[in-house]
Amino acid sequence: MDWNKYEVVIGLEVHAQMLTETKAFCSCSTKFGNPPNFNVCPVCLGMPGVLPVLNKQLVEFAIKLGLATHCKIAPYSIFARKNYFYPDLPKGFQISQFEEPICVGGHVEIEKSDGTKKRIGLVRIHMEEDAGKSIHDQDADTLVDLNRCGVPLLEIVSQPDIRSGEEAYLYLQQIKQIVTYLGVCDGNMEEGSLRCDANASLRLRDTEKLGTKTEIKNMNSFRNVERALEVEVERQYLILESGGRILQETLLYDAAGNAVRPMRSKEEANDYRYFPEPDLVPVTVGEAWIERVRSAQPELPMERRDRYMREFSLPKYDAEILTGDKEIADYYEGVVTNLKLKTKDAFKQASNYVMTDVLRVVNERLIKINEFSIPPQNLSRMIDLINEGTISTKIAKEIFEEMLQSGQNPDSIVEKKGLRQVSDESAIEKVVEEILQSNPDEVQRYLGGKDKLFGFFVGEIMKKTRGKANPKILNDLLKQKLDRLRN
Repeated sequence: MDWNKYEVVIGLEVHAQMLTETKAFCSCSTKFGNPPNFNVCPVCLGMPGVLPVLNKQLVEFAIKLGLATHCKIAPYSIFARKNYFYPDLPKGFQISQFEEPICVGGHVEIEKSDGTKKRIGLVRIHMEEDAGKSIHDQDADTLVDLNRCGVPLLEIVSQPDIRSGEEAYLYLQQIKQIVTYLGVCDGNMEEGSLRCDANASLRLRDTEKLGTKTEIKNMNSFRNVERALEVEVERQYLILESGGRILQETLLYDAAGNAVRPMRSKEEANDYRYFPEPDLVPVTVGEAWIERVRSAQPELPMERRDRYMREFSLPKYDAEILTGDKEIADYYEGVVTNLKLKTKDAFKQASNYVMTDVLRVVNERLIKINEFSIPPQNLSRMIDLINEGTISTKIAKEIFEEMLQSGQNPDSIVEKKGLRQVSDESAIEKVVEEILQSNPDEVQRYLGGKDKLFGFFVGEIMKKTRGKANPKILNDLLKQKLDRLRN
């Protein structure tokens, strides 16, 4: 395939469901998981004579996200009615923003696998309400759940700056990290709180004219977005190379078959007959409000990653894993803040424990990091005990498991179980001599050139001391004894 002939052009529309307690234009709960048609009232059911009232927190969340993505916050924006019929849209229209959205322009920066950075431009971010949910896979006619009607959304519309499925994946990762760091959305694609539609087309390289685009829906993970785009780009390439014509249509992605299939034709753009929402006044945002939100903005994930590499001397891989989730980053930072010995090695030890031991338990138990039973200060203290020479790394594993079960702090566990490391040279030397005397065959084989038996002797000494011998002293003494025998 001559991919150099064409340029891939992709734009994404991301709907982020806001973490407000109530809906966009009424006081109904936004809680996920309630029984069908439980979170409803006359306003979100579109009953005659009702009036919407804007949720102020939705506007604040829009400002937060706009600032985080370098948008211009419009001092004046209006809501519009987006008219279309669907069974789960009881009003027959959706309250959205069209000509005058709250956030304009901006960009999101991604970093590709080769280390190069790229800016994906944004067209706009606007406020709107969600529709309900039609359920088609039951042994009955189509069922409708209107709990989601009126749930507040921010729609993030990118410029057609994305050139591959990989770039789309990285862009979505950044969007998810930004909205979760800001605390405006939980980023859960499985529950529908972050949803993505993709527009894809091919054009001849070095030309300005865009090709005919298709829209892909039904993608419930970032990897599925990447795969769907790869499949669609290849499909369009084969059609164009065979002399065919791309039809403007909406496609559904079938994850099981890794294929796209037509949903409906879009030869003409949808005419939603937008007009200003007559029941809502324009939204005005003053500079004082913008500056108040700006002053409370948290450190964003890419900034935090770079700081961890700079401040804690962490490798890029560690910094990316730790800052990929805000709660995990907060936990790690809690560990390093409480360390007594703030050294480069201690920061790396903390990173290793969080990425391996802590996340292993979190993943095995299917819990969130804030439900993890070992507080950061206890993990810090355990690392300090290792670096002070009070315990060995082997004993630390036992202490970690005990902290996990009992919730006790490491000092209490060390004293209660007598786990303090033995650093007395004479005591360790005595055990070294005992082990060498009781294993004469292994000693002769070692002296004959089987150097790997050194690890065997270390293991036997550790077993004899219940893992409490200071490893450095043990290794030094054992090497001295064996070198003496060899010479």
